[in-house]
Amino acid sequence: MRRGNFRHFQKNYQIITPHFKIIFMKIGIDARFFGSIGKGLGRYTQKLIENLERIDRDNQYYIFLRKENWHEYRPRSANFIKVMADIPWYGFREQLQFPKLLKKFELDLVHFPHFNVPYFFRGKFVVTIHDLILFHYPTKRASSLSPFFYFFKKIAHRLVIRNAIVKSEIIIAVSRYTKTDICKYFDIPAEKIVVTYEAIDRTRKTTTESNGKIIEKYGIIKPYLLYVGNAYPHKNLERLVLVFREMAKKHPHLQMVFVGKEDYFYKKIRKYVSQNFVKNVRFADYVLDEHLPVVYREALLYVFPSLYEGFGLPPLEAMAENIPVASSNAACLPEILGNAAVYFDPSAMSEMAETIEKAISDGELRQKLIQKGQEQIKKFSWEKMAAETLEIYSKSGLHQK
Repeated sequence: MRRGNFRHFQKNYQIITPHFKIIFMKIGIDARFFGSIGKGLGRYTQKLIENLERIDRDNQYYIFLRKENWHEYRPRSANFIKVMADIPWYGFREQLQFPKLLKKFELDLVHFPHFNVPYFFRGKFVVTIHDLILFHYPTKRASSLSPFFYFFKKIAHRLVIRNAIVKSEIIIAVSRYTKTDICKYFDIPAEKIVVTYEAIDRTRKTTTESNGKIIEKYGIIKPYLLYVGNAYPHKNLERLVLVFREMAKKHPHLQMVFVGKEDYFYKKIRKYVSQNFVKNVRFADYVLDEHLPVVYREALLYVFPSLYEGFGLPPLEAMAENIPVASSNAACLPEILGNAAVYFDPSAMSEMAETIEKAISDGELRQKLIQKGQEQIKKFSWEKMAAETLEIYSKSGLHQK
């Protein structure tokens, strides 16, 4: 059996090892997105690792982390080892230094939970593709970069993602829609792509504060419509703002609440709201994890107007808190939400307004959506996702004695 080279790494590299144990396969996971710094991708990576720890005692795992998330992950199993890889995403250091670090461990398999596989990495790997957003919306509006730098970023993105898809042993897609998308844009056989669904987090921190005090803390006033997520152009928030402006004429006490950490794109939406004289819009900024369930729970309706999604977690989170969901019928959303949401064409503002109006005024419909939502969320589990991913590792044929 091969033994890793456990010498001390200089500067950016550090390793913590448990007592030696017999292993079957040496698997590396690029966890530089792990936890809160990686947002949705960070949650996916975190839940994958945490659940692999529960079910796999045979393989040896090397979890590559950055300084920012080093202390967020505490291994609970002796066959999971933390490795410091303080290498930024999407840069030259990732392309040149990260492959050298991975090579030192003589890994049988590496799992990249995102498309940013170093171009010069020569080991065997699987990659998770969450979406192909840039292929659908390759516009300057989706970036804060100058046109010059955005042009080169777009070229580099397509080169890297093509490299990851073509060279991977197996591609993990987070929905059937994403799988179809990959087959559409790349000459890849469908058999190479395996779908493993994401899930909602049912172990959020709890709080002893009252619901009223929590929503008051964020400047939220009931009744309100809720959107949780980022404000990228494909999220279609400008249309939602205009729809709300018209609805507010009939419902002057209704508030529109946006939850998402303020960044370049949320500042643009703020400006858009101001320019279009839309009242009763509240930007709650970042909401603490222990408060977010309450913000969902106290909402009148969750609205998801997105033009494109690879999976779409927030509507499922709303369902978990017994809130009706009105969603776009685009991309993967009907696949993920099933019959537990009411749908609208995200490009048709009149249809969006009619759907939202019905969902807030029809009591019988609301109760049906809540009941169906509770059934729908049972279809998704992080434990199941991890088990299916482990099966992909095992069946990939990457490990040879």
